[in-house]
Amino acid sequence: MATTAASNPTLMANAIRALAMDAVQQANSGHPGAPMGMADIAVALWNRHLRHNPANPQWANRDRFVLSNGHGSMLIYALLHLTGYALPIEELKAFRQLHSKTPGHPEVGITPGVETTTGPLGQGITNAVGLALAEKMLAKEFNIDAHQIVDHHTYVFLGDGCLMEGISHEAASLAGAWKLNKLIAIYDDNGISIDGQVAPWFADNTAQRFEAYGWNVIGPVDGHDVDAVDAAIAEAKKSSVKPTLVIAKTHIGKGSPNRANTAKAHGEPLGAEEIKLTREQLGWAHEPFVIPQEVYADWDAKDAGTQLEAAWDEKFDAYATAHPELAAEFQRRMAGVLPANFAQTAVDAVVAAHGKAETVASRKASQLALEAFTAALPELLGGSADLTGSNLTNTKSTPAFRVEEDGSSNAGRHINYGVREFGMAAIMNGVALHGGYIPYGGTFLTFSDYSRNAIRMAALMKQRVIHVFTHDSIGLGEDGPTHQSIEHVASLRMIPGLDVWRPADTTETVVAWTMAIGNAQRPSVLALSRQNLPYAPKTAVDDIAKGGYVLAEPSNVGIKKKAKAVIIATGSEVQLAMRAQELLALDGIGVRVVSMPSTNVFDRQDLAYKKSVLPEGTPRIAVEMGVTDGWWKYGCAAVVGIDSYGESAPAPVLFKHFGFTAENVADTVRVALGVAKLKGKKSSKGSK
Repeated sequence: MATTAASNPTLMANAIRALAMDAVQQANSGHPGAPMGMADIAVALWNRHLRHNPANPQWANRDRFVLSNGHGSMLIYALLHLTGYALPIEELKAFRQLHSKTPGHPEVGITPGVETTTGPLGQGITNAVGLALAEKMLAKEFNIDAHQIVDHHTYVFLGDGCLMEGISHEAASLAGAWKLNKLIAIYDDNGISIDGQVAPWFADNTAQRFEAYGWNVIGPVDGHDVDAVDAAIAEAKKSSVKPTLVIAKTHIGKGSPNRANTAKAHGEPLGAEEIKLTREQLGWAHEPFVIPQEVYADWDAKDAGTQLEAAWDEKFDAYATAHPELAAEFQRRMAGVLPANFAQTAVDAVVAAHGKAETVASRKASQLALEAFTAALPELLGGSADLTGSNLTNTKSTPAFRVEEDGSSNAGRHINYGVREFGMAAIMNGVALHGGYIPYGGTFLTFSDYSRNAIRMAALMKQRVIHVFTHDSIGLGEDGPTHQSIEHVASLRMIPGLDVWRPADTTETVVAWTMAIGNAQRPSVLALSRQNLPYAPKTAVDDIAKGGYVLAEPSNVGIKKKAKAVIIATGSEVQLAMRAQELLALDGIGVRVVSMPSTNVFDRQDLAYKKSVLPEGTPRIAVEMGVTDGWWKYGCAAVVGIDSYGESAPAPVLFKHFGFTAENVADTVRVALGVAKLKGKKSSKGSK
């Protein structure tokens, strides 16, 4: 796209400034400083370089734009409105109000044209790395000779706060290693944050830092000189190997006589008097939310966008004629549609080969499932944060992704993220947002704390991202409490929109993978064991997908009477429940064993099903190697859990020390039923 001779960059930028200060003032809340300071940068990018189509925000080959400093949301809302997206001026007037399309921070799925939800600083630039990675990998997979159907840039605006966040280091380092030359970041270098001038606490040499990462660095340039920024972007687009950082010096709140270059411009309305003075200084004589038609005309990108997409459609038609199967596959992948019957075929194959015959750790069961799924689904993109051999996220179908010095890459589908859990999680969010891949990545469950905010963002954005968290309990033994997950499963279950699975054997693990892959609107967590787990015989395989199901009735151990209690267990503790059932049967006590691999999924079932699994009036005892708090909601009489940190010792020693034995589970049931406790047995942990 290119500016027309009639365009007036100053008026175009001032339109952004006016909309930003008016919307923030009307809402009496928001951040006018960044939009006012970055308005000229926005003119250079959006009017002269960004390839997009306001009439179709989902055009597959559009450039992606990320506002990493998402607090400046009125910048992107103004741009979307002015260029012709379905964001009328009424929505800008409703900035930060209930049910508007202009929430306080940009939210994907709410506002047409917003590519990712931003606000937690540093994650936007990291999402952008994921977007650019997906573009590079899809280009390698689908582009053939002259048919370059995947060919677009990822642009990101970011500020001082993004660069101070540690995740930006993780992301920028990987972008350099992967030679993402179509990633162009523009740094709003205004030297101001909420606490004032950043110099006392942000003394990095940003240019040298990014050069050390392997980036191309341009500038500093005058961020208020549209032509200078335009030229810098044009130069950045010539890079054939390196991602580019354009450093643009700006004045926060530009145009405001008394607030520019101060922290007061950052996060509060300018005030009526200051807005009046700003209008005078800018020469903007129009009423609030009034934009002259000639300015709208300069900004309008609808016709140009339609032409860009039409030209790409012609290229894609030629591609489809030459390579019909690849074209159909590309369309399927970008639509996020899974092949018919993929799940049942994979489940049947894995269960037939391994489900009932092998005693394996659920992390190994996960790899067995992945062998089938990655062979069937080329969109599965795996990885690990430097724990591949422990997480077992690699398969025969997913060789390691590698990039050569010239920027070319292989077709590998396993990403070595290095020791960068947070970066991995946020990059996977970007990959999912781009489309074409379903990302999954692994680390130890205890390190999910590093990833947590990106996991939350995936849930907020309803993205299909899968986290493989192994070493899920004190069962990892000698590594001790720093690595032993106690509170992690419970805390992850509390994230709205996230499904947490803790499977008990190979069959449950395969079903968990099926559910995670098949759910296009939710991220998932698989919490997997290091220690081996036996197969639990079952007759209700289909009910596993409901999150909780009856695994064994009293009749399984020769008791013909109705169950006197229900033992609910997850993961590795299901085997304890099954053994406790046998011990109780020796005393004529019949219990039902319920395996609950996903409380999140079980809780979404209808009341009738939940009552059929957990009948009213029957005492319930939960067993899980983690904090007990989450289990009381099921009306448990007792919980065998652990409400302290672990210890360093071999796993069998720890199990006995903390009461995770079949004998202690059986005794806990006896106590709950008021039956005399067997002599010499331990009391339950976490009982109330």
